[in-house]
Amino acid sequence: MPSTMRMQTGSDADRPRLARHVRLKFDPARQQHVLLTPETVTLLNDTGVAILELCDGQRTVAEILTGLRDRYDGVSDDEVRLFLADLLVKRRMEVSRG
Repeated sequence: MPSTMRMQTGSDADRPRLARHVRLKFDPARQQHVLLTPETVTLLNDTGVAILELCDGQRTVAEILTGLRDRYDGVSDDEVRLFLADLLVKRRMEVSRG
């Protein structure tokens, strides 16, 4: 596991979810999903949306990775972990400790 993700989540048993002030929405004007915070709008690609839709606070990081691997070929665990770690550092995501 990359050290940034270990530092933020601790283990595959952690359960990530969007922070309370963050919303995942489809923006009809842009015709794509966005991550809304009080200060920013982040455009997401389909992969980012797929990851975030699994981050419900119930699934563990390990379950999210398994779910993505079941749906898509060539899922990079490290890239998913880095994506989650980036959102954690930016306080757009929270985790429940497993």
